[in-house]
Amino acid sequence: MIPELVYTVLACARIGAVHSVVFAGFSSESLCERIMDAKSSILVTADGVYRGDKLINLKEISDEALEKCVEK
Repeated sequence: MIPELVYTVLACARIGAVHSVVFAGFSSESLCERIMDAKSSILVTADGVYRGDKLINLKEISDEALEKCVEK
């Protein structure tokens, strides 16, 4: 959806990092579950993205997910 996504995925592949691209429509709870299941140590996100006319605030969703991960 944005050029930074391509740059980030290619950078991860270049250094050999295991990476997973997550759909922007996930809730913070779903994102938290994926982070916990994968035992991720780094989360890369954008501030937000437009899906049609709707703004999806990715940073807010990511922050909520990380807070939930800390609680678990």
